[in-house]
Amino acid sequence: MSSAFQDAIAAGLGVQAAAFALAAVGLNLQFGYTGLLNFGLVAFLMVGAYGTAITVNEGGPLWLGVLVGIAASVGLGLVFGLPTLRLRADYLAIVTITAGETLRIIINAGGQNSFTQGPFGIQQFANSFFKINPFPTGTYGPGRVSFSESDLWVMTVTWALVALFSLAVYRLVRSPWGRVIKAIREDEDAARSLGKNVFAYKLQSLCLGGVMAGCAGIMLALSQQNVSPTYYLPAFTFFIYTIVILGGPGSVWGPIIGAAAFWFLIQFTAGVLTDAIGSGWIPSSLLSTDEVLTFRYVLVGLGLIALVVWRPQGIAGNREELLIDDR
Repeated sequence: MSSAFQDAIAAGLGVQAAAFALAAVGLNLQFGYTGLLNFGLVAFLMVGAYGTAITVNEGGPLWLGVLVGIAASVGLGLVFGLPTLRLRADYLAIVTITAGETLRIIINAGGQNSFTQGPFGIQQFANSFFKINPFPTGTYGPGRVSFSESDLWVMTVTWALVALFSLAVYRLVRSPWGRVIKAIREDEDAARSLGKNVFAYKLQSLCLGGVMAGCAGIMLALSQQNVSPTYYLPAFTFFIYTIVILGGPGSVWGPIIGAAAFWFLIQFTAGVLTDAIGSGWIPSSLLSTDEVLTFRYVLVGLGLIALVVWRPQGIAGNREELLIDDR
């Protein structure tokens, strides 16, 4: 049990949690504050990662690759938003989930000699990022809550970006711009009747949130030194929605708390189930160790259902922020 708890703490602080928190900050701006149903968030992570990887793989410097990845995220936001944001909220949901999956299939269909290298993906393009790692070679942290110098470097940069973007969101939502997007979320027609350009504000929110998600995709790609289309499945988007709902939509702290709690619960559940099977508390005929990785999502999902029933505003949210106009 102790090892499962320590592994869960490490997961709640690790690279995955940090990157998902960063993507959740972007989704929270789109969904939690503006009421945009972006079901293709994974596409923003994908274009951010591929924009960086392709640029570096073609001989460009890493800083240029990051800029290309961010620009690609903005461009995708424009492609998603321009034809749909004047329509009802569900049109954006349909377009984003369909276009995101279409984009992934197109990338996967490319050959090994294409820019994206198709299903083979692009590897070993982040060496320059790790060359500037200030942490000496070694392991950092107590016991099983420890990280290599590479993971610690990625975690430091990613959590710093989470803090930076969270501060930016905090300032934005308390500005006149933020008050307008919250008004759009609560009653779009009322905001429009006051002379606000609802379409422009929604497009800005979609693109800003997309940049944050693109940065999350860049950090994941750098940490793994790999981008592959098989990684960017639609389920990725719904994990991030789970994080936002768990932490609390429309809350600055929600994405951070939600990401840490989500990955803690995922790892802790897997560790406890594995220990229980190994100790004979759960018969292997009922649940095998191979099924643990899938079954843990079932348990976390049941917990999320209970949370939505008993505390729909999430851990750090409030009920007022759940009022979304879906017209």
